[in-house]
Amino acid sequence: MAIELEMYEKIRYLYEHEGRTQRAIARMLSVSRNTVKKYCEGAQVPWERQGVSGRQRYIITEEVLTFIKDCFAKDKDENIRNQEHTAKRIYDRLAAERDFRGGASTIRKIVANLKEKQGLVFVPLSFDPGEAIQNDWGQAMVYLAGKKTKVNIFCMRECYSADMFCKAFYRPNEESFLEAQIDGFEFFQGVAQRMIFDNARVAVKEGFGPHAIVQDRYKALAAHYAFHCDFCNVSSGHEKGLVEGLVGWVRRNVFVPIPRVETIDELNAEILRRCLQYRKHRIAGRNQTVGEMILAAQVKMASLPRYRFDPSRTITAKADDYATVRFDSNNYSIPAKYAGKEVGVKGYGNAVIIFYRNEELARYARCYEKGQTQYRLEHYLDLIESRPRSVFNARPVKDNISARLLEMGRRLLGPREMVKMLRLCVDHGEDKVMDIINSIDKPA
Repeated sequence: MAIELEMYEKIRYLYEHEGRTQRAIARMLSVSRNTVKKYCEGAQVPWERQGVSGRQRYIITEEVLTFIKDCFAKDKDENIRNQEHTAKRIYDRLAAERDFRGGASTIRKIVANLKEKQGLVFVPLSFDPGEAIQNDWGQAMVYLAGKKTKVNIFCMRECYSADMFCKAFYRPNEESFLEAQIDGFEFFQGVAQRMIFDNARVAVKEGFGPHAIVQDRYKALAAHYAFHCDFCNVSSGHEKGLVEGLVGWVRRNVFVPIPRVETIDELNAEILRRCLQYRKHRIAGRNQTVGEMILAAQVKMASLPRYRFDPSRTITAKADDYATVRFDSNNYSIPAKYAGKEVGVKGYGNAVIIFYRNEELARYARCYEKGQTQYRLEHYLDLIESRPRSVFNARPVKDNISARLLEMGRRLLGPREMVKMLRLCVDHGEDKVMDIINSIDKPA
């Protein structure tokens, strides 16, 4: 029990200056021996609480502490700013991966002792349903097909409900910017009155804030989807604080630990899943979930136009003698029979699609390197079939099958048989073909 200062003074004096025993002091002052024992040596003072509660405290094991330290060590190894483990993320991972039963506050205290971090502060804002959507770009690292790659994340937040839409792109160019907003409108099932954005070149020709001159294509998008462009002043992130916070949330919750995916489409499928999952969340101080509140916002939003705006950069190009088409310093193959023909090329944020008279010939992940050529084996099979002696040196073959299969073909098959093998690979996949070959080679 806590005691008054006067009682503490008497206990200390009798113990230190008069040499009284604990039993004698307890009898003289009519207090328990436990109280005297607690205070007589001055190891504890009555004006400081010791933080006792009725709850059973969760014992932090060495395994939990090691897990937390490993999270920090991984952050240090990756060395990616704004994409590090927070106390909440560590707690979520401990609960999911280590069946941790303790409280989040326990982990917060441990993390606070291990690292000191100043949180971002945002100005509280209030919006009417369907009034505005805030937009912003962020960056994060992923392992894309095993290679550490920086991606650009476009984030949108409906300001009344805090509903969110995010999508990753290779580059934050005009095509990606326009495509992301259209996808976002379709996710929200409507268009807010205002789009709040910074003064990025993809949106603004010159000027800033209320004096910004809008880029022509963004102006066309705004006219088609019936929204007003509202640009922030320079260095005024607080004017779109909701989406600034969202960029950080996505980095911490989707990109920690760093995702490992084969394609950017796989990454975006996971991001979309997390956006949909967030609709079940209820923000502190609100009576409804995010999903319930976006329904109210949708009633006030403009409906989507019947024609979907095409955000691509479209060109006409002539296929060369090798049946490839050039777009943005890179070449993409099409079926050999279209060599020499004029085709249409649509460049989207993450994809390149090639058409001939409204027929889609090929679709590729967009390449942002320089001087690269992407070949599809199926585009050249008919041509190689008519010239089988070229099969072992044909680049579309070398670029699309394993060295093991190619070497096997050189040793065991003639050119014509190799072409037949390649057609099986196109129709059924190389892995399946190799499985069949391996099963034949095995002794009975």
